[in-house]
Amino acid sequence: MSGRLEVMKTYKLYINGAFPRTESGRSYEITSNKSELLANACLASRKDLRDAVVAARAAQPGWAKATAFNRGQIMYRIAEMLEGRSDQFAQEISLQTGASAKDSLQEVSDSVDLLVWYAGWSDKLPSLAGSTNPVSGPYYNFTIPEPLGVVGAIATIDKPLLGFIAAIAPILVSGNTAVALASSSAPLSAISFAEVVATSDLPNGVLNILSGQQSELAPWFASHMDIDGLDISGLPIDQHGAVKEAGVENLKRISSFTKISEPGRILAFLEAKTIWHPIGN
Repeated sequence: MSGRLEVMKTYKLYINGAFPRTESGRSYEITSNKSELLANACLASRKDLRDAVVAARAAQPGWAKATAFNRGQIMYRIAEMLEGRSDQFAQEISLQTGASAKDSLQEVSDSVDLLVWYAGWSDKLPSLAGSTNPVSGPYYNFTIPEPLGVVGAIATIDKPLLGFIAAIAPILVSGNTAVALASSSAPLSAISFAEVVATSDLPNGVLNILSGQQSELAPWFASHMDIDGLDISGLPIDQHGAVKEAGVENLKRISSFTKISEPGRILAFLEAKTIWHPIGN
């Protein structure tokens, strides 16, 4: 058909397994590295963040009670589905960042591998973070790891897919639920990843994805009283102090990381539960 106009996609939020528009009605343009318009994305508001936290809180008990094997298998399946759409994600990365086709495909491959790597930790966390403690008395004393609860994540601006996976995978594998903010300048990868998640076995509300501006949303992540932890790896260093100060009121656990694959990213959002049990005769 000659003279056909391209249909410009408007990317929505991902909250509680659905794709709503932002309640504010705002959007912003996503442009290529050559300043060409690629799509429109929702500019999430404080109300969108609150809705995402409500969904994450409701989903957290069920996700925490899932067996480690089940959580690992779901994450592994998501990795499989992501790999099946490698060409699409690589193209989006190239358009947003200007990376070569080879480098973009490598980022997708690294993202798949990272998901699998974190999925593999699901049934090993008790060995990593738990222990049998020596005590004086007729008791057994066990320490076992438990999820922290609802964790926010602010993804890095560069490496839009790999940085996003590095933010959410360690949160999910341990039984936490997540509210994640995509890269502000290159959000297409994270929002397309929501389409992968929506067709997987991940329960609704376990992962919620917002698009918008870090400068607007980061303080609200930090001050929200029902977010238990926050990964601020994607924030500029000069903003860390203000965000940590905003999170003091509810003793929010705020962390940042430099490596994408380290057990410490999982341990940061785990609680240690100690159990005493008498030794039977």
